Amino acid sequence: MALRYPIGIQWFPNLRERGYAYVDKTEIIYRLTHTFDACFLSRPRRFGKSLLLSTMEAYFKGERELFQGLAIEKLEKGWVKHPVIHIDLNNGTFTSVEMVEKSINEELNRLDRIYGIDTKGDTLGARFEAAITRAYQLGGRGVVVLIDEYDKPMLDIIGDEKTQDAYREVLKPFYGTLKKNEKYLRFIFITGVTKFAKLSVFSDLNQLKDISLLPDYDTICGITPEEMLTYFLSGVEEFARAKGWSLDELVKKLEEKYDGYHFSAAMRGVLNPFSLINALCDKSLNDYWIQTGTPTSLVKFMQTRHTPVDELEGYRATGGMLMSVETTKANPIPVIYQTGYLTIKAYDEATQMYTLGFPNDEVEQGFLNYLLPNYANVPNANSGLEILEFVADLRTGNAQGFLRRIQALFANVNFELVLNAEAHYKNVLFIVFKLLGLYVHVERHTSQGSIDMVIETEKYVYIIEFKYNGTAKKALEQIIETGYAMPYQCDSRTVILVAASFSSRTRTLSSRWIIQEYKPA
Repeated sequence: MALRYPIGIQWFPNLRERGYAYVDKTEIIYRLTHTFDACFLSRPRRFGKSLLLSTMEAYFKGERELFQGLAIEKLEKGWVKHPVIHIDLNNGTFTSVEMVEKSINEELNRLDRIYGIDTKGDTLGARFEAAITRAYQLGGRGVVVLIDEYDKPMLDIIGDEKTQDAYREVLKPFYGTLKKNEKYLRFIFITGVTKFAKLSVFSDLNQLKDISLLPDYDTICGITPEEMLTYFLSGVEEFARAKGWSLDELVKKLEEKYDGYHFSAAMRGVLNPFSLINALCDKSLNDYWIQTGTPTSLVKFMQTRHTPVDELEGYRATGGMLMSVETTKANPIPVIYQTGYLTIKAYDEATQMYTLGFPNDEVEQGFLNYLLPNYANVPNANSGLEILEFVADLRTGNAQGFLRRIQALFANVNFELVLNAEAHYKNVLFIVFKLLGLYVHVERHTSQGSIDMVIETEKYVYIIEFKYNGTAKKALEQIIETGYAMPYQCDSRTVILVAASFSSRTRTLSSRWIIQEYKPA
């Protein structure tokens, strides 16, 4: 029987009743729900949080028949039925305070209908409290509260501190209801992308355990390589046959494209479930996750905080910084990590510091392709094409065309909006060279004062030096004096020295560049 891929299926009963493939996370769910009474989990969008909450809902409702053959069937003996309140803010669009209130009121109207109460006209907190107490009275047991994407309203306007403060005034008393009604609750599970200050969720719910960086729960969302070959083996084999690849070749490609997410110091990797399942279904290594949402607000947030793009990879932080509720005001990098564009690449036990980087090829290429039009003169739709044209110039030895394209990137940029021209220049060149590195070999030597590059293609090696407010002559002298070209003096490929300068006065690349073939002495 062919695998049924659960694309877009987030409701656990539908997934089980209709025979879709399911990666069994129920042992982790059992362990979690018998260890803590209230938890928070941060994971990127489309990473399986909604399915996780739906699975928890079915478990706490005692729907044992849905768990036949799963790990939890043998672990759970009682299958006690609890009343469950499940609130989902994932589908709302939050552009105003009124939209936040409307979305929450719709959720509360649904609870009114379920529990036969009428709370219209009351405050959001009072309505939520009435639903909890009524559920407790009718169910006769502690209530389970599941809140999916609690922070969606705040994320929709990330960087807009004034509007966020207004949203907090709405959300704080609503979430604060959970603390007030603790005696009626059996379990609380809240998911989101990041942690926002002063929302009651973290300031008042002192029993709330953040499991986002705990090794015991680092694979609760996502699909490990072992799970891929356990639950989707026939699909992987079918994909490999369709492409004429060996199983090992395809597994390597899938891991390079979609793996690499680490959510604890244990460094257990997981693949992006949304991308993996779509790739197996389509038998194609497309960019799925990165195309489902554009990080517009996040990029604006980076620009307003003048975040150096070249500092994204290799950024070091403590666990508190990564999950901080405060530092996002001045530093977007924790939010970039939490939203899934960066991940943990290493952990130093001695200093308890995490090192960040892009998780995989899909995210690195997609994120940088999205950044490029926001920093340079490139239409959004042409970002990928622009880089391929750079690659074509390099592969054919057209260094003149390559430099003209660099020059064009800075044309018509509104530098009135760029407070630091040198930082902007470095950001653009870094993005371009990182994207080029996905197609040709690019080595970045240093970021101290200039961006020195070695680019290797099948027929050419380019030794490149850009100077800011210098001259092309000085740039060429630096290439020669540092001996960048010496490792290639016996190379059969043509070695080309490229020296150019960027002028803060003209705000673009000077046309007085120097291009010359390297001739070993």
